Amino acid sequence: MTLKTSDFDYNLPKELIAQNPLEEREFCKMMVLDKKTRTSQSKHFYDILDYLKKDDILVLNDTKVYPARVIAKRKTGASVEVFLLNPIDKKNQWEALTKNAKRVKLEEVLDVAEEFKIKIVEKKTVQNENEIPKYIVELIYEGDNVYEILNKYGSIPLPPYISRQSTDKDVSDYQTVFAKNIGSAACPTAGLHFTKELLEKIKSKGVHIAYVTLNVGLGTFMPVKTDNIEEHVMHHESFEIPKETQRLFEENKSGSIVAVGTTVLRCLEATYKKYGKIVATKDTTDIFIYPPYKIKSIDKLITNFHLPKSTLIMLVSAFAGKDFIFEAYKKAVDEKYRFFSYGDCMLIY
Repeated sequence: MTLKTSDFDYNLPKELIAQNPLEEREFCKMMVLDKKTRTSQSKHFYDILDYLKKDDILVLNDTKVYPARVIAKRKTGASVEVFLLNPIDKKNQWEALTKNAKRVKLEEVLDVAEEFKIKIVEKKTVQNENEIPKYIVELIYEGDNVYEILNKYGSIPLPPYISRQSTDKDVSDYQTVFAKNIGSAACPTAGLHFTKELLEKIKSKGVHIAYVTLNVGLGTFMPVKTDNIEEHVMHHESFEIPKETQRLFEENKSGSIVAVGTTVLRCLEATYKKYGKIVATKDTTDIFIYPPYKIKSIDKLITNFHLPKSTLIMLVSAFAGKDFIFEAYKKAVDEKYRFFSYGDCMLIY
């Protein structure tokens, strides 16, 4: 039977959507799912040490979130919110989303500050009714480093289901402790539960830490709008697997591959599908994983709880089995787990 998007819906009380992280990241709840026995246990994230062993490879996404949300003004004084998705090849041009921009015209220049302006260059043609209209904008600023100007005038782009404005605290809260390579419009949130101290304890067990960089786009939050899953237009994300990660995979064959987050899984699976193994590469992927797709690149997955009808809950269902995942989500709702980016997590093996 062919699955439909509506098959991946579930009821989530709004009060279970986490609006803030826990003060101590590793104290979040962790539901541990055993695919073979179809059983689950409720633990805490610091218990992850019990599920990792010597020569396992723990793969982290070291992308770093930039302040992608910028408030600009028209000459009329009207505010326009510009959400910068990713830079494109042309100098200082970015793909972007906008709010309150219905009357904004092409070639119009929006003011952010005296040293920073945003020019509307193009409104991209929508190829499919399920796509979100996007703009091409040009960033006009003083200085050589775009991220310096964004750090000064932009804000952290909290997901749309967090119903508050971002604060200075989110600058560190919405960033993993191992974030290094700037380029994401959204955080790979499964990694938020790690602290530096916990990572040191993991290393001391003989677990290898490997890194990939996948720049997360806003498409990761978008629900699938058509009930025919095959009609969904998947977003592209750029990624890099360094030589050191390839070496770890080549030299350590006895341990489990543990992906921290769906972004890591997408990166590894796209590479495995292309080459039959994990190799050092720079690439982009629009891989769309949903049942009955069989994932071959990993053994275990650490992941947060995902939105109904999203590509991410479909991906997790492909890894663990749809019925098993939805049983676990029902249990999570009943036991009042905290959902989404700042919420609790799962370990699936």
